[in-house]
Amino acid sequence: MIPQNKSLIWGHLAGFTAYAIFGFNIVVCKDLTGSHLLSPIALFCLRSIGAGLLFWLLSAFMPREKVRRADFAKIAAASFLGFFMAQLTFLMAIPDITPMDCSIISALSPLYTMFIAAWVLKEPITARKMGGVLLSLAGILFLIFNTAGTSGATAESSARGIALMIANSFCFSLYLGVFRPVISRYSVITFMKWVFFFSTCMSLPLAFDELTHTAYSTFSLSIWSELAFLIVCSTFITYFLIPVSQKRLRPTLVCLYSYVQPIIAIAISIYIGMDTLDGKKIMAAIAVFGGVALVNYSRGAATVNGRSSAREHQ
Repeated sequence: MIPQNKSLIWGHLAGFTAYAIFGFNIVVCKDLTGSHLLSPIALFCLRSIGAGLLFWLLSAFMPREKVRRADFAKIAAASFLGFFMAQLTFLMAIPDITPMDCSIISALSPLYTMFIAAWVLKEPITARKMGGVLLSLAGILFLIFNTAGTSGATAESSARGIALMIANSFCFSLYLGVFRPVISRYSVITFMKWVFFFSTCMSLPLAFDELTHTAYSTFSLSIWSELAFLIVCSTFITYFLIPVSQKRLRPTLVCLYSYVQPIIAIAISIYIGMDTLDGKKIMAAIAVFGGVALVNYSRGAATVNGRSSAREHQ
């Protein structure tokens, strides 16, 4: 059995690494979808098949673990929410949103987690938390009305792209908060191999025709490299690390590492000239991050998180 302190360290390292990779993933997916070689559903299906094969291959070298029949429905629901819906909305959004705006919106995850914690853990929503929600909402509305273009061009973010990223952030936060009990019941390999089995079953019928008629011989080395990063790093490794973090940390703490994602994505996108930083985006980012900080550092959150942690270690 892993000592509690060592287990927490592994949880923090897993959460940080997963969200750092997600930061790189925003820029990689922006370039991939901009090539117009594969549609979002085809890219999603390739991610699902590739990562699924890796998890099933890895499971062949692990002790066999039996899954309760009643849990298959829960794992299928987790697959639908945490991978199918979350990642498909992300891939659909990325052509119509700048990496910076995408990163700012992804920082909303802890706010969604607050509402989920109020529902699942009965965590009180204090006045400070509501103030944080309203401040972040103001930041997002400012972003929509001041940076959203009408044409959906890559230079600007469209309302469609922003809406899809909000849906992505909400779905993934719900996955982090609701499915922790079933995730904790099984090894990461067992849980994830079934998650990707179900997500492949959901996506393959929708993407089969495109995947079988795509001219893969026309793909450049850079496209193949980006696909490899998408499947191995952004899917297999991150979805291995996130359950590791979920098993050891509270949902609100896991979500705090979502701050790492926008910092990395913004830095890379500016460095390679994919995006620019202006006063409006800085103001929107300050409002969003400020609101999330109010929520995460409220006295109510700290009190209930302490009670939740105590229950988990009883």
